[in-house]
Formats: sequence, structure tokens, C-alpha cells
Amino acid sequence: MSLYPAPRERHESELSLAQLRGDGARMAPHWVAPVNPEPAPVSPALINGVVVPAASARLIAATAEYGG
Repeated sequence: MSLYPAPRERHESELSLAQLRGDGARMAPHWVAPVNPEPAPVSPALINGVVVPAASARLIAATAEYGG
């Protein structure tokens, strides 16, 4: 028995890359970046209820960008 793949139907929701880029270019002016995108610093005393597993904390601590 031979297997023949069924022809793939093109759905309306499938866009070409050119269409997607065009849509993005048209929508870009709607999203204006704030002048100062830096978030305000938060005191560590105000951060409550965050639990980090020890293995994850060690991993981050060993990463040069974050800890060591």
C-alpha cells in the first residue's frame, strides 16, 4: 500500500512573511515606547512571597552577569 500525503490546505490565518511584516509596520505607530522605559527601583523589603528553589538560586549566583 502506498502512502500519499494529503495536499496541505492553505488557511486564511496563514500569512506570508511579507504580509506579517507589513501588518507589523502598520501597527507599530500604535505602540509608542515610553520616554523612560526603566522601571522604578523597588526596595527588597517590599518583595514578599517569592520562593526560589536552592538549585535555581545557585545557578543564578554562579552566572557571571548576576552573581559571580
